[in-house]
Amino acid sequence: MSPLLELRSVWKVFPHPAEDVTALQEINLCIHKGDFIALMGPSGSGKSTLMHLMGCLDHPTLGDILIEGVSIGSASDEMLSQYRAQKMGFVFQSFHLIPQLTVFENVTLPLEYRCQGTKEQALESLERVGLIHRKDHVPAQLSGGERQRVAIARALMGDPLVIFADEPTGNLDTGTGEVVMELFAKLNSAGTTIVLVTHDPAVAIKCQTTIKLRDGKLCA
Repeated sequence: MSPLLELRSVWKVFPHPAEDVTALQEINLCIHKGDFIALMGPSGSGKSTLMHLMGCLDHPTLGDILIEGVSIGSASDEMLSQYRAQKMGFVFQSFHLIPQLTVFENVTLPLEYRCQGTKEQALESLERVGLIHRKDHVPAQLSGGERQRVAIARALMGDPLVIFADEPTGNLDTGTGEVVMELFAKLNSAGTTIVLVTHDPAVAIKCQTTIKLRDGKLCA
């Protein structure tokens, strides 16, 4: 079976007047359907940069990225935007919910820019994360863990190929973080591919596979 995502000799270099900064170098990596992967490393190791490249949020400086066997390494910003909208879901540490909107309205936001997904699917997503009873509440009425679960429900809209989660437990206490990780594990067991960025070994150990980075390189 061909990889869902594949990176071939990928480099990311950020220009700087004094000296260019190499964030990633010679990254070769495959993500398969159904994987549950932790990208782990200290601050500045390149893990978030790697997630941004895999999530079509940025271009590689060198190398190639393939999604379902199709190269997107030199794709235009418009094409990358289409890939993000149609094939990927994102969960961030700070939730990124719109405070004035209800839970249901936040989850249906992807309908504004995706060609797939329905309001019925939004209700199903809230059911999957156990928050259907909170659909008419606004974020200020929710706990941190509930807000993160809303963000996960939103990421599930459109049945994406993969969900990227960047430090999704970083703003949560230990107990609430464990609940969120249990939800990710449940979603993965149902077939959702998940790539999770973390610096916390207690989070990484709950994933199926850990990929470690240091100084922009994959560790053996």
